[in-house]
Amino acid sequence: MLDQIHWLAAVTVLGVLEQAYFFLQVIYARRLFGISPPKISGPPEFERIFRAQVNSSEYFPIFLALLWQAGLFFHQGLAAALGLLYLYARYCYFMGYKASSPERLAPIYFSAGVLWILIAVSALGILHFFLSHYVGLNVLQFLTA
Repeated sequence: MLDQIHWLAAVTVLGVLEQAYFFLQVIYARRLFGISPPKISGPPEFERIFRAQVNSSEYFPIFLALLWQAGLFFHQGLAAALGLLYLYARYCYFMGYKASSPERLAPIYFSAGVLWILIAVSALGILHFFLSHYVGLNVLQFLTA
């Protein structure tokens, strides 16, 4: 069983570490700009870092759910590779947003595209599972015939 999910687990751990890095960046920015919690406003430099971290945190549960669904129902290797692409895009998004608001756009569009691909492969995998287990229709046999 573990050999079927080890890549998904590794990407999940990397994602958690990335989120921790983003959290630390907000802590450092709070210290640098003298902004104590619960305040969330300050200089534009702080607000961009804060928003990048919050936005990344908001999308993280969606990413995890899609990563695991795509990996379990479609293909672990493809899901893990897409997961690494997503994490890289999120890192680029964070660093771009930290520098200036317009620099966040290309990475956010790319990461959204990766999420859409994960949605598609998850849906295909789940559909195949339901068709083969409950209807007795194995689509893969028709495609390879």
